[in-house]
Amino acid sequence: MSHFRVGVVFGGRSGEHEVSLASAASVMAALGASGHTVVPIGIARDGRWVVGGDPLRALASEARVALPAEDATGAVKKALADRAEGADTRVATALVRTEPAGSLPPELRQGLDVVVIMLHGPYGEDGTIQGLFELADLPYVGAGVLASAVGMDKAMMKAVFRAHGLPIVEHEVVQRREWLRAPDEVRRRVATLICFPCFVKPSNLGSSVGTTKVKTPGDLAAALDEAARWDRKIMVERAVSGREIEVSVLGNDDPVASLPGEITYTSEWYDYATKYAEGQARLTVPASLSPEVTRRIQELAVAAFRAIDCAGMARVDFFLEAGDRVLVNEINTIPGFTATSAYARMWEASGLAYGALIDRLVALALERHREKGA
Repeated sequence: MSHFRVGVVFGGRSGEHEVSLASAASVMAALGASGHTVVPIGIARDGRWVVGGDPLRALASEARVALPAEDATGAVKKALADRAEGADTRVATALVRTEPAGSLPPELRQGLDVVVIMLHGPYGEDGTIQGLFELADLPYVGAGVLASAVGMDKAMMKAVFRAHGLPIVEHEVVQRREWLRAPDEVRRRVATLICFPCFVKPSNLGSSVGTTKVKTPGDLAAALDEAARWDRKIMVERAVSGREIEVSVLGNDDPVASLPGEITYTSEWYDYATKYAEGQARLTVPASLSPEVTRRIQELAVAAFRAIDCAGMARVDFFLEAGDRVLVNEINTIPGFTATSAYARMWEASGLAYGALIDRLVALALERHREKGA
């Protein structure tokens, strides 16, 4: 594959800021190991562009998190070690400046071939920065504006899935203003249509941030209050008792699905701590499923990808209930992307190594950009 000048954007204003830094660290090191020229471009929690010097380490220092050298491949470990050698971790080592709203820092304007977006959650995974790159006519990895927006908003995502005939979990959408103005009506509706236990979550956030498992009616108010802190739109879903299966999807007009993986854990549910704390969750790839169920899940993953008009990559999450009933939970258009994240591991088990996967995503981004300009 040709070598390119690749911008990697990370950090961001969402509650998944730290997750983004971990993803970017692995992606940048793998791109460098493949011979690409990497241009790191950070976004601070307050929206500042953080450029020049070492913006990844600057944002990691601000967030007081360690870069994930311990979970990387050999090439990634070496690149991170080289980056760390002699590095000054003070924020002052990065050139931090504020650009006017809607503009791009010089690092994004000067000769980039493609951009890899490693932003999770609002203002990164929701179509906003994708729209900025569309205006700048910059090729970028992953879903476009429409698919990003639909995939980020759980309520809209499930409406689209339902319209396409995909099996989904029973749910209700509650507006924050509705909860504040008519709490008794909201409680009645949830108790009647969803029952307990259920999950209450912000509609536009990932990594289980702001999500609560509600076991009894008495716990509902606190859960709705917590979700309302993060979003004006709240999703209330039936708590599914079943296995949690994930599939990686790769491609543009002809997407393909990886082997499925299964997430298992000892905690009560798959919350933020379980997802990201060391040793709390286990991914088994391939999942122990019959050929028929495997095929069904892969077909539904591709159908979900196409339903929102996705491109490049996505991870589709499922529940498998008793009797092999498959339910589509959600699609993630920018999944976690360290070398040991589920998306990469499922492709590795399917025969596509981490570095080759990233090269393929870059090629898909350039292909999509060419086709749009045709």
